[in-house]
Amino acid sequence: MLFQFAPIIIIVVLLIIALALFISGLYVVKQQTVAIIERFGKYQKTSTSGINFKIPFGIDMIAARIQLRMLQSEIVVETKTQDNVFVTMNVATQYRVNEQNVTDAYYKLMHPEAQIKSYIEDALRSSVPKLTLDELFEKKDEIALEVQKQVAEEMSTYGYVIVKTLITKVEPDAEVKQSMNEINAAQRKRVAAQELAEADKIKIVTAAEAEAEKDRLHGVGIAQQRKAIVDGLADSIRELKESNVSLSEEQIMSILLTNQYLDTLNNFAQGGNNTIFLPANPEGVEDIRTQILSALQAK
Repeated sequence: MLFQFAPIIIIVVLLIIALALFISGLYVVKQQTVAIIERFGKYQKTSTSGINFKIPFGIDMIAARIQLRMLQSEIVVETKTQDNVFVTMNVATQYRVNEQNVTDAYYKLMHPEAQIKSYIEDALRSSVPKLTLDELFEKKDEIALEVQKQVAEEMSTYGYVIVKTLITKVEPDAEVKQSMNEINAAQRKRVAAQELAEADKIKIVTAAEAEAEKDRLHGVGIAQQRKAIVDGLADSIRELKESNVSLSEEQIMSILLTNQYLDTLNNFAQGGNNTIFLPANPEGVEDIRTQILSALQAK
């Protein structure tokens, strides 16, 4: 009875062994990753993401799993500018493996990050000494682009793509940095002093212009006031001449000057003046009138 089922048992065992061997040959490659497959130490194929199969028993081996995602390397480079200032530069380089050239990335280069650092240091130390410290700060982005082009050209032969190179920090020597801050502070103080002086000048000029305008308007007011007085006197003389009262010009002038004198005294009194010096004799008003008329006739 046992011998009757022996062929079936052998077939089942063989199927199990075959299934086990098949399963042992299966392997999974993650997304954004490729696997380098070698057969007897020689490159065989590149497996992409998903389920893949290799020949078991050590015939096919997974030599490496290569990341296709972007990587970043932080590099610190010390170099010297044209004006002999030592600076420390922080450089961030973003790079990835070229999907079309994975074999070169694995077989041609052992330490890609160290190689990229060497190329960047060489590019910076050939570019920065051509610039002064001020030019280095101004052209930081241009230098980063130039370095990126040089390094990308070199690394492309090894299957790597340089996506972006950024100079994130430029730090000069501590003493130079302090001197730069002092120079900048002195310049700002000088500009502030100039602005304050200009502001004071504007205030003085504006005050002088205002005073001149005030004097001009005061003179115009006095002139208009005198003109109004003269016009009033002329109108009064004309009205007195046209009236039926028989008066000579001298009498009319005497009357008007006396009224003007009395009005002036009234203005002094209303203006808060407590003391007014007048002639002591009773004929004082007549003397003042006579003096005014003499002055007018003399002119």
